[in-house]
Amino acid sequence: MTSSTTQHIFTPEQSADIKALLTLQRGKLNHAQVEHLCTRHSCDIDALMLALLPLAAQFAGPSISHFYVGAVVLDTSNAPYGELYVGANLEFKHQALSLVVHAEQAAINNAWLQGAKSIDKIAITDAPCGYCRQFMNELASADELKIALPHHSATLRELLPQPFGPSDLANPHSLFASPKVNLSASGDVSTDLLAAAEHSYAPYSGNYSAVEIVTNKGNFIGRYAENAAYSPSLSPLQSALSQMVLAGNTLEQVAILRVTLLECQGHENQADVAKAVINSFDYPITFEQISAVKC
Repeated sequence: MTSSTTQHIFTPEQSADIKALLTLQRGKLNHAQVEHLCTRHSCDIDALMLALLPLAAQFAGPSISHFYVGAVVLDTSNAPYGELYVGANLEFKHQALSLVVHAEQAAINNAWLQGAKSIDKIAITDAPCGYCRQFMNELASADELKIALPHHSATLRELLPQPFGPSDLANPHSLFASPKVNLSASGDVSTDLLAAAEHSYAPYSGNYSAVEIVTNKGNFIGRYAENAAYSPSLSPLQSALSQMVLAGNTLEQVAILRVTLLECQGHENQADVAKAVINSFDYPITFEQISAVKC
């Protein structure tokens, strides 16, 4: 099946139903749902991933670039079909461009937060920029990662030759393959927020951290994901905001009531980033920073 065909395997009504399902499940399709869609539309997993890209891009919030990007990642640990996770780019008005969330980051973050074991393939509406190639290089599966685009496919190693990654900084771990740390919070935090910080990925700074956003549409949690090159790291607030958008909430429609940041004492580096993003909203948001120590 060619890419031009796979982009149109859903009727408008089917697309609307799948978009609603993705919204309900915060950008995830489980194994049974993936199998059902492949069977119903007589397509393989590659064709399904490409067909889902326009739906993934509908979650984007490109308020600066107006350039909509969608990504879909595959975790095949639940064989034979695996599970799919979508992501989309997110931008913040009046803030530095370095604070944006790229679609590839959003999809990988979504899979990571929702319990995926690894990323085996990623489909993207457009070729990944160098920033995203470096972010993907932090994955445990980087050496085998396949990248599907609407008109051709490649491997991450083909797109990022002679890479710089965790091993260059003597880091034996990688994203999706790092140990949990045990933390004790100095203040009252939710069980989910503490667990997110304990499962964050901060092998370079040691600042295991997470954010909980309380909104009028529910609570959303994100955690820190560092990168060997540092700058492609995803802050916990970016992680949480991306999850909020994948639940069908645009930045303009949702009201954020409180942001709680939990991070390791003596390693704090996320408060200024969090405040910068919060300042992009035109209404006051309560911000609380709580320290944690390793047990």
